[in-house]
Amino acid sequence: MKYKSKTPAILLLEDGKVFYGKAAGKIGTASGEICFNTGMTGYQEIFTDPSYYGQIIVATNVHIGNYGVNKDEVESGSIKISGLICKQFNEFHSRQRSDGSLKDYFLQHNIVAISDVDTRAIVRYIRDKGVMNCIISSETLDITELKDKLSKVPSMIGLELSSQVSTVNPYFIGEPSAEYKVAVSDFGVKKNILRSLVERGCYLQVFPMKTSFDEIMKWKPDGFMISNGPGDPSVMLDEVLTVKKIINSALPVFGICLGHQLIAEASGISTFKMHNGHRGINHPVKNLITQKCEITSQNHGFGVKSEDVAKIKNIEISHINLNDNTIEGLRYTDRNVFSVQYHPEACPGPSDSRYLFDDFIAMIASVKKANKKNVVTA
Repeated sequence: MKYKSKTPAILLLEDGKVFYGKAAGKIGTASGEICFNTGMTGYQEIFTDPSYYGQIIVATNVHIGNYGVNKDEVESGSIKISGLICKQFNEFHSRQRSDGSLKDYFLQHNIVAISDVDTRAIVRYIRDKGVMNCIISSETLDITELKDKLSKVPSMIGLELSSQVSTVNPYFIGEPSAEYKVAVSDFGVKKNILRSLVERGCYLQVFPMKTSFDEIMKWKPDGFMISNGPGDPSVMLDEVLTVKKIINSALPVFGICLGHQLIAEASGISTFKMHNGHRGINHPVKNLITQKCEITSQNHGFGVKSEDVAKIKNIEISHINLNDNTIEGLRYTDRNVFSVQYHPEACPGPSDSRYLFDDFIAMIASVKKANKKNVVTA
């Protein structure tokens, strides 16, 4: 059943465009960069994905909340989106495994949402105009007041956000007796990235984003995971220098999403703000190494400049997006370093790309075997 709110709400875009609807979630005001996700399922994973920090999501699927929420279907410890825009916000749900309603979940986490708006019109509008900041409110409909508040919201370009979602203290996941030790640089890592590594025999130490290379190396890892996260990678200068040291460590390195962009920046490849970005669970990608295609889960608003990749002799493009030919993967040709712009762990999304975790583990196993052989020979 649809949530029958009677409280009016408003959506105001940065360029002055206005949409009226009804309140959903907490009564209040929220602002951030507006973007849309085309996934038909997985809204709870989307809402708790740290990469969405600072963004207000437009859900293109009509029904949001219809299967409730579940404590096991989260990608972090809390909701990370700034707000939600949807067509129908469902207060009641029909799944037996549900732990509660989306309405109560939003109230618990103080999330403001607006429903009963024409989401198709909104998506078409920002698809043409590009992403921009917006503000939603159910406590005031005063456009002048909202415009003033919106003018103070910073642009995503030049904004560092990973420090807002990275762990404060390092922590361990997995069995200490596991075959491989992987150091995870946490820029907003999703829980299912960690699970995907643990399932493949890894013991993880997750490090805060500001941790130095020397501090990480004291743990003597077998490989590095550079995680996803929010914000503009081009302004993360200290982190880029750390990633550069990680790349030069001779250990296997796997980067996902923001991690992919940081590896690019550390390699002399620039990143740029995309017109709309890619957010959904049905994006077609071609693996240029195997010539196979896969359907992928994506969430990013920045991309890697292809013209810069062409200037780097020891890096090749491994994956491209079949919708717009943007770069979806890079790999070094002279060391065990690779990255992808999309999310191979999915959650939500198809499992077509989970082979990349297997490739990473195979790299680690190969390097460990070679190192043992060299020790014995010496």
